[in-house]
Amino acid sequence: MNHHGGASVYHRLLTLDMCGICLVNTLGALPIIYCTLLCHPYTRSLALLAYTGLSSYVIFCAVSAHSNISRLCSFAWQAAFRFFFFYLRWAGLGSGHPSSLRCYLLMDSLALLGGVINISRLPERLRPGKFDYWCNSHQIMHVLVVISILYLHWGVTSDLTWISSYPCPLD
Repeated sequence: MNHHGGASVYHRLLTLDMCGICLVNTLGALPIIYCTLLCHPYTRSLALLAYTGLSSYVIFCAVSAHSNISRLCSFAWQAAFRFFFFYLRWAGLGSGHPSSLRCYLLMDSLALLGGVINISRLPERLRPGKFDYWCNSHQIMHVLVVISILYLHWGVTSDLTWISSYPCPLD
């Protein structure tokens, strides 16, 4: 986020960045929740509504945070919600393609790693001035997030293909 516009431009860019992260988290998790609760339509609707509400709160927290660490921590609520659904799948209580859970866990791991690298300011903290324009922590974070979105895509694609041939058990 190198620019010459001053603090007001930086805060606008940071707000856009936080909105983008929240949007990817929110829209990325909706198919995960949908597929996990495929055979439970009422619970699925409540969970989707709850996650959307939670995401609204998270974006408020992220945009109004006063430090990088509190910004990253504000996304922990969304991660905890997703991990609950990952647990449901792992425990056999939720549905979905068997290989998609691995993709989703890799997705969140890469995104978390990117966030940690971004707030730690590595490598530029080790060699000030050398990473101002290339290979700085913010760029590394964005590369990891793009890779994590690929894992999200692969997991959702597996789940959506799986849905087309999965009959819900009759109760």
